[in-house]
Amino acid sequence: MNDFITPQRAHAALLTVDAQRDYVNPESPVKSAGAYHALEPLSRLVHSVRESGMPIFHAVRFYKPDGSNVDLARRRAVEEGMRVLMPGSLGSDLIPEVAPENPPRLDPHLLQDGGVQELSRREEVFYKPRWGAFYRTPLEQRLHNLGINTLIIVGANFATSGRASVLEASERDFRVVMVPEACSGLRETGANDLARIGVSLMRLEECLAWSEGHHRPTQAA
Repeated sequence: MNDFITPQRAHAALLTVDAQRDYVNPESPVKSAGAYHALEPLSRLVHSVRESGMPIFHAVRFYKPDGSNVDLARRRAVEEGMRVLMPGSLGSDLIPEVAPENPPRLDPHLLQDGGVQELSRREEVFYKPRWGAFYRTPLEQRLHNLGINTLIIVGANFATSGRASVLEASERDFRVVMVPEACSGLRETGANDLARIGVSLMRLEECLAWSEGHHRPTQAA
């Protein structure tokens, strides 16, 4: 056992990345590959964690119509009229499978100003200006304030935002758990790369049992 990377349930939180309608909508130009198949496992995991009382954080993106806050890879497309993740739009909201019951609409002004919006008890959403969930966001400080040292990271877009968020968490010495079924776009080669940097890979049922306190996780390869 490696005590430096072994997940600690008593100090764990769940982080969803890009779990927004525009990343799942089949008609969206930014639809995440494999998002449809990840919805059911993602929903089960989020609801289980919510019932356990474990803190939940949601990292979301917004694209201003003028493209001024958009990553360079998509800025030209937004400047030329691509309308996705617009602040205040339905497409920028959390997907129903992830959002708590009767959630408030996201407040883009509060979030883009660096604020954190409470959705329910021990559940918050924050805005990230680029791929990773830690880059110029309040997440790291919020986690330290709660004594969190372990993150379960799931959601859409593993190839971009998911991977960046995992690397940023690892760089900050957080213990990281990933559930492949609940991460769209996470393929075997990517999962193997994560295991090499100490990420604990759990199947859905294993993570559900662990998050509920019934099982001790196996060590990452």
